[in-house]
Amino acid sequence: MTQPVEEDECAVLIVGAGPAGLLLACLLARRGVEVRVLERRTAPAISSRAIGLHPPAMRVLAELGLEREAVALGERIRVGRARCRHRELGRVDFARADPRRPFVLALPQALTEDLLARHLTALAPSALGWDWEVTDLRESARTVALTARRSEGGSGALHLRAGLVVGADGSRSRVRALLGITSAGRDYPDTYLMGDLSDPAGAGSGREALVHLEPGGVVESFPLPGGLRRWVVHTGRTGTDPSPARLVALVRERTGTVLDPATTTMLSAFTVRRRTARRLLSRRCVLLGDAAHEVSPIGGQGITLGWLDALELAPLLARHATGEPVGALDEDPAWCLAERRIRRRARLAGAVAGANTMLGRPAGARVSALRALAVRGLLRTPLRHMLAWVYSMGWVRSR
Repeated sequence: MTQPVEEDECAVLIVGAGPAGLLLACLLARRGVEVRVLERRTAPAISSRAIGLHPPAMRVLAELGLEREAVALGERIRVGRARCRHRELGRVDFARADPRRPFVLALPQALTEDLLARHLTALAPSALGWDWEVTDLRESARTVALTARRSEGGSGALHLRAGLVVGADGSRSRVRALLGITSAGRDYPDTYLMGDLSDPAGAGSGREALVHLEPGGVVESFPLPGGLRRWVVHTGRTGTDPSPARLVALVRERTGTVLDPATTTMLSAFTVRRRTARRLLSRRCVLLGDAAHEVSPIGGQGITLGWLDALELAPLLARHATGEPVGALDEDPAWCLAERRIRRRARLAGAVAGANTMLGRPAGARVSALRALAVRGLLRTPLRHMLAWVYSMGWVRSR
């Protein structure tokens, strides 16, 4: 039986409806660009996943008129505290890093994506298409011909022609693979267990980020909306049983904090790697977000980094959509400059994430004591303001 085939065309096609793809679609639709987004998932995600929105990300949301709603949905983290063996080492205050936005916003990724998807639907009601998996991509001098099929085995195929294609489909990007672009980087020997549980301190005061630099490995925790708290525990080189009971046991063993495993709403074990695509541009395609660069999730910079990519590329994509002639992207000076800026930000973010990863590794008693002493000394000097600037991504240059 012949499957129904849908034919369509658009100025810009975005593959991937994660935070980066949706944000870019909103920026383009707001400029009047005919944009389509294809997502292989059949429905929006419900898991919290990534949670960090730094001040540069909030500035992007402000450009879309969404900052106030995001802040109302999320949890503002104004202070981060470092501890070791039940003793306070010091604190980092984010107010000095960006006085206009003196916090890092903790907002579960599912809520972030929902916020952007609703905004995109208001701007372009038919732009977002679920349950489409890209199977083929062919570039010509002026357009890209793309084929997609239903990702969950349903009937139907899509033949779509676009002026430009954006690969925003994550670290295992199908667009990147179809373009024959490889990536380079390194895998870290670190494993983690992460979960969201009820905050034993409740949803009132004291909703701060906590970093426990313990001999057995770091324990990080961040407040979430709804009286929850995200816990991230270093589990050495070999990992551990990914169960709520094991996460709770590790947190109690290292910090003394008692959690209720029955309140777990999300649990994930993960490893860490850092990779960058060898090129971000082809004739008519561009990569952004995790498809272009993957950094350690320790530090939570991923969403902000992808949004800065989108902010960088939106004017160039809009220029093409308004009819200004555009040759091969990988030969255009403006596009090549944007690629260099994206790579530069990814290198800096990767360096910060790598330093965070190394700082939180298990250590013997002597090394752990020296580490705690060094951190305590650092946080008693004006350099703590520099740390706030680094961790809130204050090093991002404005366009």
